[in-house]
Amino acid sequence: MPRTATRHIKVNYLARVEGEGGLDIRIRGRDVKDVKLRIVEPPRFFEALLRGRDFREAPDLTARICGICPVAYQMCAVHAMEQICGVTVDGPLRALRRLLYCGEWIESHVLHMFLLHAPDFLGYQDAVQMAKDHPELVQRGLRMKKAGNTLMTLLGGREIHPINVKIGGFYRVPTKSELAVMRDELAWGRDAAVKTMSWLATLSYPDFEQDYEFVALRHAEEYPLNEGRLVSNKGLDIEVRDYDAHLLEQHQPHSTALHSVVQGRGTAHVGPLARYSLNFERLPSVAQDAARQAGLSDSCRNPFRSILVRGVETVFAFEEALRIIEAYEPPDAPAVEVRPRAGTGYAVTEAPRGILYHRYTIDDAGTIRDAKIVSPTAVNQATIEQDLRAFVPERLSLPAKELEWQCEQAVRNYDPCISCSTHFLKLRLFRE
Repeated sequence: MPRTATRHIKVNYLARVEGEGGLDIRIRGRDVKDVKLRIVEPPRFFEALLRGRDFREAPDLTARICGICPVAYQMCAVHAMEQICGVTVDGPLRALRRLLYCGEWIESHVLHMFLLHAPDFLGYQDAVQMAKDHPELVQRGLRMKKAGNTLMTLLGGREIHPINVKIGGFYRVPTKSELAVMRDELAWGRDAAVKTMSWLATLSYPDFEQDYEFVALRHAEEYPLNEGRLVSNKGLDIEVRDYDAHLLEQHQPHSTALHSVVQGRGTAHVGPLARYSLNFERLPSVAQDAARQAGLSDSCRNPFRSILVRGVETVFAFEEALRIIEAYEPPDAPAVEVRPRAGTGYAVTEAPRGILYHRYTIDDAGTIRDAKIVSPTAVNQATIEQDLRAFVPERLSLPAKELEWQCEQAVRNYDPCISCSTHFLKLRLFRE
């Protein structure tokens, strides 16, 4: 086929991601001229829905933004509101929040690794087909995911859109015996996650490293979940309250989701690769050992190997859950008292897919006057486009279906939750 021949490659939908959208790639000769990750679902206006509501409603309302990572939205809301009201939640209540977050990381990471991403590496269209040849692998993943869901039910009241979280703590906290019954299953899950790392190390990964600006939380002592400073590998080191001065949102005509860039530099990469590369030394030894044995160093810039890093974070989440349960002593009360006062609060937490930002302004009565929410996939959207610009040119000689498959996988590397702002992905590839 002549180098300048026109070829139109179209994928009607991208399976195995959360949400709907579209991807257009325009190529002239062997040059990629344009990449657009189109977010096409109408906005859901959650920020507007929050205005005029009582500040205590924010955790439950924002949890409905996503069925996969509702805890991240709840934790962002409670941290921001508590900052406004001058409340600090520590001790067992703080530990229980981390435990709830561990449950979400486990169920989300395992869902992605085993059911959404693994088929790409093993050559299957979906997990159902993969399960026919690898039943033990899929069964292991389902059992690991169930452990995460059980934690969410125990602490949050139900698996999806938890109802037990409130500003100041929880409506009800578990007893020591209720948490103790989870020990054996969590210990099994940790060992299963380590075993999974050994399997992931046997997969074949494209050689594709990029010079990202990784952005993530960093805590002085812990692997980050819901507290810390916002840092990057290129010099960013700020308080969360300064987010808006350094990460800017820009409207793109092809998307109903705003793109984010780092002031003066360009795209940001958030999620497992960023957390891992900026916080490796804060992982427990069992997770560090699993990473090294799988061939990872203390940083990873290959998005196709993100499945390995999610595996490391799954080991961490099981180990952290066990640590919290072993040390748990019930608090005197399930929540601290929180009284509203006028002000603006800011919070960033680490959703499974990366940093999630909330900003709220409330009045003296506790009525929400303004709200801003930035999802991790919205931050990563421009980075995904940038990946494809670099990834496609070396693969233009591939058959159309194979190129489509690899472009889809390049997007799935990010486990995009497009539904946090919109819905599903379709690919159209234009050659000029």
